[in-house]
Order: sequence, then structure tokens, then C-alpha cells
Amino acid sequence: MDVMGVAKLATSIADTGTRQDVSIAVLKRAQDIQASAATQLLDAVQSAAPAPQLSQNLPAHLGKNVNTTA
Repeated sequence: MDVMGVAKLATSIADTGTRQDVSIAVLKRAQDIQASAATQLLDAVQSAAPAPQLSQNLPAHLGKNVNTTA
């Protein structure tokens, strides 16, 4: 292997490392954005008004069985 081949190999390895570093940085940024969006979504769901209780006007026997043959 000549000197130029070694230099090309070293440059290629350095480029690969740089590409991986950039890819990891982009991935981490995307994860941060997704985490922020998920947090905002959870906050929005928690701050939403609770649904009215409909079960207060229903007979006690309703909602105890599930029809699994339908």
C-alpha cells in the first residue's frame, strides 16, 4: 500500500466519523423536538375540561358485561 492509499483511507475514515457525528446530532435534535411535542400534547390533554359523568343517570346493571360474540 502506498502513501496515497493510506492518506485516502485516513481521509475516508475521518469523513465517515464526521458523518456519523452529524447524523447523531440530527437524531438527538429530532428526539428533543418529539419530546417537546409529546410534552405539549400531554399538557393539553391534562388541561382539557373533564367529560361530564353520564353514568350517574344510567341503571346500575349497565356497563358490567361485554358482548364478545358480536
